Amino acid sequence: MNERMPAYGGQAVIEGVLMRGKYALAMANRAPNQEIVITQEKLSGLYSSKLTKIPFLRGLIVLWDALGLGIRYLTISANVQTGENEKIEGPALFFTAALSLLFGIGIFFLVPALISGLLIKSIDISPWVANLLEGIFRLVLLIVYLWAIGKMPDIQRVFMYHGAEHKTINAFEDGSELTVEKVAAYPLQHSRCGTSFILTLVLLSIFIFSFFGPLPLIWRLLTRLLMIPILSGVSYEYIKLLSKNLDKPFVQWIIKPNLALQNLTTREPDKEILEVAIQAFNAMSELEAKNSVGIAN
Repeated sequence: MNERMPAYGGQAVIEGVLMRGKYALAMANRAPNQEIVITQEKLSGLYSSKLTKIPFLRGLIVLWDALGLGIRYLTISANVQTGENEKIEGPALFFTAALSLLFGIGIFFLVPALISGLLIKSIDISPWVANLLEGIFRLVLLIVYLWAIGKMPDIQRVFMYHGAEHKTINAFEDGSELTVEKVAAYPLQHSRCGTSFILTLVLLSIFIFSFFGPLPLIWRLLTRLLMIPILSGVSYEYIKLLSKNLDKPFVQWIIKPNLALQNLTTREPDKEILEVAIQAFNAMSELEAKNSVGIAN
């Protein structure tokens, strides 16, 4: 990818795709009547602020804000399907995002740490071996979870939209015209995908926690909890660095596990789904251009 080219991102929502730029975002949804509904929004100054230029800190700030935006737009996408007008914002949005984050931390970090801590107490096992087993269990748990939810029909639809989001951004970054026929030819995987970030976070945790010595169970859990922001910041910078050097052969080799895991979170989209992703990207790009010109002036 050209270094001057903006690093657009997005996510799949219910029967739609959310595309996010530096100054604006847009979501396109396929309504029950088969029309495509576009929702646009100018982003806060966070994504263009000096905070996003501070290594390690920027990852935490952007990821937290992206979580809030994702939850809010998931609600909006559900409203398009039901015709309701439910909103999640303010304190409700904060607590929903916090609960979602805590659920993920509890399942994928604290539960493996708890199990390994109990192993140390119940059988004669080295704390370092237990730490390694904890990391392996965390990785297996992640893979099994993604595989299991991918078997659900509704989630398979979401994964098709996820694949369409990747194909559209891949086509844009390759300089291709964004038509259904041309976008369809691009791969389902993308180096900056959130799935890649999660895998990097888990693998990094295996490496770091394997060096932790014997700890009481409560401290074992607390260290996992306290290390998550640090691991997240490092993982964000790692993904960002790799994305800027995709032309290097050794980077292409390094990212293979990240791309492979995306096979669990993406499905091949049909033409109607690709059309939704392309319209989301075009709507975001149009609003992005207007707002970037306004800031430049």
